[in-house]
Amino acid sequence: MFTDSHCHIYSEYYPNIEEAINNAVSNKVNRFLNNGCDRKTCEEVLKLIDIYPNMYGAIGIHPENVNDYKIDDLKFIEDNLNNKKVVAIGEIGLDYHYTKEDKDKQISLFEKELSLAEKYNIPVIIHSRDATLDTLNILKKYKVKGIIHSFSGSLETALEYIKMGYLLGVNGVITFKNAKIKDVFAKISLESIVLETDSPYLTPEPFRGHSNEPAHIIEIAKFISDLKGVSLESLAKITNNNLNKMFNFNVDN
Repeated sequence: MFTDSHCHIYSEYYPNIEEAINNAVSNKVNRFLNNGCDRKTCEEVLKLIDIYPNMYGAIGIHPENVNDYKIDDLKFIEDNLNNKKVVAIGEIGLDYHYTKEDKDKQISLFEKELSLAEKYNIPVIIHSRDATLDTLNILKKYKVKGIIHSFSGSLETALEYIKMGYLLGVNGVITFKNAKIKDVFAKISLESIVLETDSPYLTPEPFRGHSNEPAHIIEIAKFISDLKGVSLESLAKITNNNLNKMFNFNVDN
């Protein structure tokens, strides 16, 4: 059985969340790390992890929401870190893909959230797009660890993150035709890799063009299994072990 280490399971995207979870379980995915992106989605994540025993939560403010968040939202995150099923602060980080005009605001928010992670000794889920150097330099300032979500950088960058204690998230992008990231992951130890869907985004082949869901972890797993020359059973065992070492899952699934 596999874990989807990064998904966005909200009612906005999934009218029937129960059905999406049951579909995942029937496809050998039995644990989910649901990531919030703003106050509203974090509140929903907290409700859902209370309902579903096999769902855990990460709460945080995504860099794309830097202009909308309030200081009280950070207090809300801090106040809920004592929830045993909240295992990370995320999805947080930097995104310069569309604009760098709010770069300073993004960095300020990112550092506030990293400070919380360091204070409470809780892992982080990092989003970094077109911002590798700043992400690396900022992370080096804090004693934190976690997952680099949807890693898409060079082998050199990958090894630097791994040296810092981070796991690298691999998702449906690796199944895309001409995806260069497969050449990087081919050279990375399985002990540094975790599987994720980023549902409802980044749908893997052969379902590309449709909304993604946690059940599609199996397609990513098959691709990695072939790439690394290991069985699906071994891949599930190793990637789950990686997550169990990183996060305080209080229920062993």
